[in-house]
Amino acid sequence: MRFDIGILDGRVVDGAGNPWYYGDIGIVGKKIVRVGKVDRKDCHRSIDAKGELYVCPGFIDIHTHSDISAIVFPGCDSTLRQGVTTHLVGNCGESAAPLREPYADLWKNYWGDWAGTTKEWPWETFSEYLDYLGKHGLGHNIATLVGHSAVRTAAMGSARRAPTKTELEVMKDLVDEAMRSGAFGLSTGLVYPPGCFAKTDEIIELAKVVSRYGGMYTSHIRGERETIAEAIKEAILIGEKGGVRV
Repeated sequence: MRFDIGILDGRVVDGAGNPWYYGDIGIVGKKIVRVGKVDRKDCHRSIDAKGELYVCPGFIDIHTHSDISAIVFPGCDSTLRQGVTTHLVGNCGESAAPLREPYADLWKNYWGDWAGTTKEWPWETFSEYLDYLGKHGLGHNIATLVGHSAVRTAAMGSARRAPTKTELEVMKDLVDEAMRSGAFGLSTGLVYPPGCFAKTDEIIELAKVVSRYGGMYTSHIRGERETIAEAIKEAILIGEKGGVRV
């Protein structure tokens, strides 16, 4: 069999939970077609990994805030060089979408210098944000959560109160659009404004929308140290009442 690329004599960590072992990797096109023994003469190109080099699947970093920096630095060099090939963004309630007038600039300013660095945010909906990421090309994969704080800001700005019935319906619609577009779930940042202004019931209602798509709920919970037990109880309650994985 002929291989486009052979990675030879490396310490293979295959992700199955077993210890590393010496082996070769044979690649055809974009697929690994052999793990075991590959002859150098069967390879169009070979990479010598002999010695202290490890060969392993790309790492998935499930908590990043690369929502905007991946656009500013689309090569994603700093994380690729650490072996990371997938980022989960939109954590802590802070996703780059949705945006909605008259509060779009308020949310852009929340991101600080990154908002200006990108020159423009040519999206409003979650779908438009994902399309923008896809069209401009990135150095690694991006998975996204929709941020509760982004949704809350889009619906009611920085108001320190519970949403009205109309505002809550707007929030639910925004979460629904994000989930339909490809978000993996909902995140909250309950120690940061404006997420900290939300009561538990508000988040449960949004979690119910996420549950329709089999999504998950992730949270920078409402407290640590002395209040960590209560904060964890709230996260569990949201999962139980909203029907989502936490």
